[in-house]
Amino acid sequence: MKKFGLSTLCALLLAGAVQAAPVRSNLVATDNVETFITLETQGVAPGQTVWAALTQNIRPHWHTYWINPGDSGIPTEIKWTLPEGWKADVITWPAPQRFPIGPLVNFGYADQVHLLVPLTVPSNATPGQAVQLDAKVDWLVCEDICIPESADLSIAVPVVAGTAAVEPEAATLFTKARASLPVPSPYTATLSPGDKAHRLILAAPGLDKGKISEVFFFPHDYKVASANAAQELRLGADGLTLSLVPGGALPAGPVTGVLSFTEELDGQSVRHAFAVEAAMGAAAQASTGGDGQTSWATALLLALLGGAVLNLMPCVFPVLSMKALALLQHGPGHARRHGLAYTAGVLACFAVVAGALIALRAGGAAIGWGFQLQDPLVVAILAYVMLLLGLSLSGVFTLGGSVMGVGQGLAGRDGLAGSFFTGVLATVVATPCTAPFMGTALGFAITQPWPVALSVFLALGLGMALPFLALSFSPALLRRLPRPGLWMERVKQALAFPLYASAAWLVWVLSIQAGPAALATVLAGMVAIAFAAWVYGQTRLSGGAGRAFGSLLAVLALGGAVAGASTARTVPAPEQVAGAKPASSDYQPWTAEKQAELTGQGKPVFVNFTAAWCVTCLVNERTSLSTDAVKAAMKAKGVAYLKGDWTNRDATIARVLENHGRSGVPLYLVYLPGKAEPVILPQILTEGIVLDALSGLPNA
Repeated sequence: MKKFGLSTLCALLLAGAVQAAPVRSNLVATDNVETFITLETQGVAPGQTVWAALTQNIRPHWHTYWINPGDSGIPTEIKWTLPEGWKADVITWPAPQRFPIGPLVNFGYADQVHLLVPLTVPSNATPGQAVQLDAKVDWLVCEDICIPESADLSIAVPVVAGTAAVEPEAATLFTKARASLPVPSPYTATLSPGDKAHRLILAAPGLDKGKISEVFFFPHDYKVASANAAQELRLGADGLTLSLVPGGALPAGPVTGVLSFTEELDGQSVRHAFAVEAAMGAAAQASTGGDGQTSWATALLLALLGGAVLNLMPCVFPVLSMKALALLQHGPGHARRHGLAYTAGVLACFAVVAGALIALRAGGAAIGWGFQLQDPLVVAILAYVMLLLGLSLSGVFTLGGSVMGVGQGLAGRDGLAGSFFTGVLATVVATPCTAPFMGTALGFAITQPWPVALSVFLALGLGMALPFLALSFSPALLRRLPRPGLWMERVKQALAFPLYASAAWLVWVLSIQAGPAALATVLAGMVAIAFAAWVYGQTRLSGGAGRAFGSLLAVLALGGAVAGASTARTVPAPEQVAGAKPASSDYQPWTAEKQAELTGQGKPVFVNFTAAWCVTCLVNERTSLSTDAVKAAMKAKGVAYLKGDWTNRDATIARVLENHGRSGVPLYLVYLPGKAEPVILPQILTEGIVLDALSGLPNA
């Protein structure tokens, strides 16, 4: 009897211990982070919403990331696999910390973090059953290096009748978790946008200037404020004002984030974190340009000048030949209409490119000028177009019976459609280039509301069309053009070769983006394109059946070429895969961590953000960065040369470009020892400009 009583007592004690234990998942321990999920209650009831906490114990001196990771990093992500009817809401994020790494600043968590997620139970859940919830957790953990890690977690949740009670041990964890959350701000917030700085105003007149310190605003959207820029504080009668350096175009609607600061209370430092929702206020004074910053009018003027200079860039040379032939074809009486048609084509294409860029950036895409050339399919099709244009000028086939050929099959009266589509093509091939004045104008545009941004892009297009438009409206210049003759056919054929060269260059770009398999596919497609052009040209004068058969073969060949190109996918460059310095090169691949390491050691650093499809970048590298004098100067002064490759889309590089007021490459930065902010070099380099930038450094 005593034995039975003792056994019963042990069983009851064990049952009580089991019931008292929190509902928790398996624990996954990587080299750097321990991860598990805890349910706040002892179970769940049908129709109830309960809280789960993802806990991560992080290795000392390492950190994970907030929803806005700052200058680099990836936020922690939970992918739930739930039974039918169950729902998991988004993560409720604790207030983050700042982690400076050289010139960069990241936002995230160290030591321990609890990420809270509300779970909703369906009303038809059956009490008495245990339901399994699965979660795939992915995160990036960093110190001097960054390591992506993951965990597969499962938690068995008992379904109970009535409201499930809070589990005592779990209550302690959740109390700590909720204490780390930002509280709703007791003060009204307003954001006044500006070109170079936004002003976040907190209507808190009672704050004591002597007791407030370490004020920082963490925006949920990185475009609101650059992570590594100082936030100038002003405390006055109207409250607290922070100056925020923009990180990109402001999102639509109110600006949200966490305002963190330290307050001295009764001899103790108390850290506050307010959840802020700032309504848009009047534009900050910086937008007027009165403080020397870029104004709307200045940006329009710079865009107009940059567009005009764009005609001199190497990437536009193939189309310059087509523009010249267009003028030779038409007499003075028709020149004005063709000039206007060409201008309309340029503006229409700039509007489409700008609209796509603005819409994609509003959706969170980290892209910039020339973004379409980061897609291998677009590069392949553009190579096909260049090849077709070259074949047309070489006389392999003719569209519409005109010397221009391109677009003339669509032409209406007097072939104006040909001039329109020449303008479209000129814009498409100009996108890999960046001219002087463009960087400042486009850097301004991407931080503005869409009507202002679109106006800057259209000013850029007008500047590009302006020389041709002015020529078409000048009878004196038109009279100086030579008379048409047989020589035009020879010039036309000679001018096909720049187009062939452009096609070859684009194929080289594709080989870097998508690898040798895609290169072989597109080269085969170019053979099919050439065959299609030859068949089309040979059957134009045939009878009805022969002509139809030739057109069918041409269409099939073109379709096969495009279908093959559509299989191309971006792949990492070999040096990015290896993560090492390429053999026999004078540079190292750029990463934020490598830059931070070098600047932290007090070394001078030259950073070149480039892309294979950027002709301006390639010209600068050949004429200004690869000369013996520049190489010798870098070696003598111990300059570390880093190259950031934006050939394929890279959100980290896009963010760095935005932080320095640029929407695309090239971008050249010189980090000098002891200075946090780099020297920004012009987009068009000379050997002298580079040597001057390095001249102030002592010899190594």
